[in-house]
Formats: sequence, structure tokens, C-alpha cells
Amino acid sequence: MSTPDKAWAKEARAQDSRVTSLRSAYSRVPQPRTLLAFDVGNTNIVIGIFCEGSLIQRWRVSTEKNRSADEYAVLMAQLLDFVDMEFEYIQGAVISSVVPPATPALEVMLRDYIGVAPLVIGPGTKTGLPIQCYNPREVGADRIVNAVAGLAKYGAPLIIIDFGTATTFCALNEKGEYMGGAIAPGIAISSEALFQGASKLPRVDLANPGSVIGRDTVSSMQAGIYYGFCGQAEKIVSLMTGALIQQGLGDVEKIQVVATGGIAALMAESCSAIDMVDEDLTLEGLRILYEKNTLNAV
Repeated sequence: MSTPDKAWAKEARAQDSRVTSLRSAYSRVPQPRTLLAFDVGNTNIVIGIFCEGSLIQRWRVSTEKNRSADEYAVLMAQLLDFVDMEFEYIQGAVISSVVPPATPALEVMLRDYIGVAPLVIGPGTKTGLPIQCYNPREVGADRIVNAVAGLAKYGAPLIIIDFGTATTFCALNEKGEYMGGAIAPGIAISSEALFQGASKLPRVDLANPGSVIGRDTVSSMQAGIYYGFCGQAEKIVSLMTGALIQQGLGDVEKIQVVATGGIAALMAESCSAIDMVDEDLTLEGLRILYEKNTLNAV
């Protein structure tokens, strides 16, 4: 007659055997090809999950330069749990970063916790994009990623506006060549500078006030900020369009303007220069570049 302890041990071994058998059976079932994409900006990190080439989930978290690999692991575990996924489901990762101090911790987290070696977009990455700038290595990774996605989705000639910490404008000629662009202070940091520098002006939320004539301090500030940046975008797009036409590199009827970034849809409400809004343009570009640079298309 077996003792209770021996009976418990026997049952535990049987349970372990059943779990092992189930895991083995699960591993034989083809799993969806899943890619993690990180767009690391100065203010936010946008994280996307692609499954079989389609974006199925997007998150936006604050950028913290001193966040450790362990902290990123906890964050990712929590986010993946929302969509009933685990680390073992991830088969690839790609990073575009304009915040160099944040990149190494992300790389370590992906290697040590998820078990994938990420593709980090930078000099040497195969893009297939001819860059006509004086020093192509200076062009930000985010701008290259946007240009690759823009060409793939909308063709050329094309002007891309990215409303982020900085507002960037990128011009691509009818040959699909990256000609360069313009960089302006972003709306959020400009608004914050106004609040910090003018003692009697309050901090205000970015909003479309509906009228350029404000009836109080808050609506007056919102009108100046919102319509001012709409006007900036319209003027720069107009000048870029003229420059492309003058150089014989674009037709006014063919040049499209796509806007991306967290506030692109808000700006498009009143900015007549914007033809399309694509909030996932950067993430799509990361997926395209991952597939160009690896053997595993996901």
C-alpha cells in the first residue's frame, strides 16, 4: 500500500507527463507568424503587433530614457496579456529609434526575455530607397521608415508630414527618390514653450477650437496654436510642391500628401494640404523593412 506522499508524487509525475504531452502537441500546430515593431520617438514609443503581415494591435507608451530591460519586459508582458499572447508567440522584432539611450535596453529585453534578435533600423539597413541628401547617414530612421511605407502604399511623388515631437516634412520625387525635407518644432513642445515663457498664459490642451477668433484666453491660445500649425503645414507643402515641379520632379496633379503621427487626424480637420491620414505609416514601414532585411517575412 502506497503512502500519501508517494501517491502525491505519482500523481504529480502523471500531471507533468500530461502537460508535456499537451505542450508537444501544441508545438506541432503551425503558429501565426508574429512580429513586434517599436517606433521609439522622443515623447512616445508606438508598439505594434503584426500577425501574418497584418497589424492587429497598436499601443502608445511614454518614452523613458532610463527604463531598464527588466522594466520593458514587465511592460511587454502586461501589454501582450491584453491580447492573450505570450513572449513565446513572438518570432521577430524591429526597432526604429531617434532616442539612442532607449535602444540598448529594448534590444536586451527582446534577446533575453523574448529570445529574438531585433533588426535596428540605421545605416546599413537595406531600404531600396535612393536618398538624394548631402549626407544620407544623417537622415533620421523614422523619416526613412515613413518614406519606405509611403512609397509602398501610395506611390510617388509624395510629401509626408509626421506630427510628432518635431513636425517633419519629407519630399519624394516622381522617381521614388528621397529628396530631403523640413523639420520644425512640434506642436506640443511649442505650446509648452509658450506656457513656460509667458507667466500669465495657462497650459492648454491641443484642440480644434472651431473658430480662429477666440473669445477667451484658452480658446485664443488654442486658435493660435491649432490654426497656426495648420498654416505652417499648408505653406511648407505649397513650397515643396513648387520646388518639385520647378525641378521637373513632380506633377502638381500627381503629388499626394499623407499625414501621420498621433495628432494627424486632428490636424487634417482644418489643414487643406493633407490628402490622407495614415496613423500606422511608421509601423507599416518597419514591417516592410523587416521583411526586406530578414529571411522571415511575418
